Amino acid sequence: MPNYGKPVFSKSEIQKRVQDLGEKISKDYQGEDLLLVGVMKGAFIFMADLARAIHIPVSIDYIGLSAFHSRSKGRGAVRISSDLNENISGKNVLIVEDIINSGLTMAYVVNSLKAREPKSIRVCTMFDKTEKRRNDFRPDYVGFPIPNIYIIGYGMDYKDQYRNLPYVATLGDDGEK
Repeated sequence: MPNYGKPVFSKSEIQKRVQDLGEKISKDYQGEDLLLVGVMKGAFIFMADLARAIHIPVSIDYIGLSAFHSRSKGRGAVRISSDLNENISGKNVLIVEDIINSGLTMAYVVNSLKAREPKSIRVCTMFDKTEKRRNDFRPDYVGFPIPNIYIIGYGMDYKDQYRNLPYVATLGDDGEK
């Protein structure tokens, strides 16, 4: 049996925070349409819950990313492996991500999508590791700031496992993979 380590956020804590984010986003975009863009694979659970918590019209699309890591950790190139189906020109776009670490990937995604001339573009992440930030990127909406620990569950994985856990835990006793 795998060692899930210490619980970090319970299912009920996550649900409460997602509802709060949905209310804030609904208020901020009141009277507007909104396109949610989920970053695959990790964001699918969060995005489904968030979409249900938003009380304005939303459309949904997904983007897939691939990272090609160089020999030095965290310095890989990012490319879009699965592009949007929607034309985002003139639309309000909210990128939905499970976790932001260094900020490099999300800065790349935002800059790439800005070139398509959306009306607005913002980022919502469930978990934000500001300790690992390697640029000045800041998401617009954050579920929970977290320390530099490795977490699984609620869409986040280790070797493509554990995404289906309804709560978030560390992997192993010390939170390191």
